[in-house]
Amino acid sequence: MTRRESIPAFAVVGRPNKGKSSVVATLARDDSVHIAAAAGSTREVRRFPMRVDGETLYELVDTPGIQRARQVLAWLREHCGDASERPATVRDFLQQHAKDPQYSDEVQALGPLVEGAGIIYVVDGSVPFGADYEAEMEILRWTGRPSLALVNPIENSDFVEQWTAGLGQYFQTVRVFDAHRAEHRKQLELLTLFGHLDPEWQQPLQRAVEVLEADRQRQHLEAAEAICELIIDGITYSVSQALPDGAPEAPVRTLLFNRYQRHLIRRERECRSRVEELFYYRDLKTAETGMAFDEEELFAQENWYLWGLSQRQLLLAAGAAGGIAGGGAGAVVDGMTAGLSHGLGTLLGGIGGAVASARGVLKRGDDIARWKLSGVPTGGHKLVYGPSRNLNFPFVLLGRALQHHRMVSQRTHAVRGTLKLAEPALDWLDEAGRRQLAVIFEDLRRGRKLEQRRAQLVGLVQGWCTAVDS
Repeated sequence: MTRRESIPAFAVVGRPNKGKSSVVATLARDDSVHIAAAAGSTREVRRFPMRVDGETLYELVDTPGIQRARQVLAWLREHCGDASERPATVRDFLQQHAKDPQYSDEVQALGPLVEGAGIIYVVDGSVPFGADYEAEMEILRWTGRPSLALVNPIENSDFVEQWTAGLGQYFQTVRVFDAHRAEHRKQLELLTLFGHLDPEWQQPLQRAVEVLEADRQRQHLEAAEAICELIIDGITYSVSQALPDGAPEAPVRTLLFNRYQRHLIRRERECRSRVEELFYYRDLKTAETGMAFDEEELFAQENWYLWGLSQRQLLLAAGAAGGIAGGGAGAVVDGMTAGLSHGLGTLLGGIGGAVASARGVLKRGDDIARWKLSGVPTGGHKLVYGPSRNLNFPFVLLGRALQHHRMVSQRTHAVRGTLKLAEPALDWLDEAGRRQLAVIFEDLRRGRKLEQRRAQLVGLVQGWCTAVDS
């Protein structure tokens, strides 16, 4: 067999505007597949291989919609003697009408099947089943290729049961498959099903599932590593500028603060791009309305409790980190824990100076880090901004990054809408997790146990990234 013949291929067929291209985009994990609201937007066959590390696991074929099924079926019946001749008769139809513009869509849709592709037939579960669909289903049955049917509930699921019953008369397997919401596991189930339909494909598709499962774990791990590098950079980065004696500080402070912001905004953007690349998104930022993660909002103080920790959570975490007011972590944690049953007022009294320090750091957006002015041996001064001492800032970076990862990793490649930060990012994080992170962040800030703390942080973030699949 040729290389193409040995690779499972699935031709996605059906009527125009039933979600065929969305199914192709999702199963091929390719956001370059053209998806349009207008019917008949796919005018020619396009092949989309699913590759991992350069190896093609399978191929999806996007086809034009079948539009003249009754005429085609009438021709086939007229030129066929018995059931054994049906696949050959379909091939004869394609040869005789290869250049006939009247059947251009049908020739392109059926061509990949004659070449050996399996059939994925797509219908819309939000419209009623009708007898007029039976002609195209019968044509597909004539090809003799392994097949399954997908009911895609584009607007609703009102007629899914009708479709399931009707499709079952023509196809070996029928499944409901929402191309815009199909989670990772659902996609792998389809590959496994097709392996059972064609014995020759069982082994390559089983391998495809194994490779994709391993690739998924790699994606989460490398995303976690990218997120951790962003956080570590965010709490250790600083900028400086030498000042001659007598030079005004105010313009330099503005310059350094802007440089500091631009660096962290760029680093967050690079982290997002890396995560999107890991999950095979190439055009996510330019797809339709783009992303609703405004970069400038990384420094919008009023939103920090949405992205990071609430005030109460932050004060608890601040106590767990210890050393904020010069005291030990143990005494602060004890006072903090006792205050939980008596409300925030008792809590504030229990951790005293740590609370005042934490609240002071959070007061204004430009307090994300502190200014330092030191002498320079050759004369003049050096103005330094950073690294960040803001207790909530690493939680803000983490919350935004995990929210972005969750939406990208759970998003199918058929979706072309806006990524939106729609809910508090770290509300799910329990108290133990917040305390553990606070200790890790504080040690990273101070340069203590760097390798150990980095490994701990990567492990935690990887676990949270992987958990989105369950």
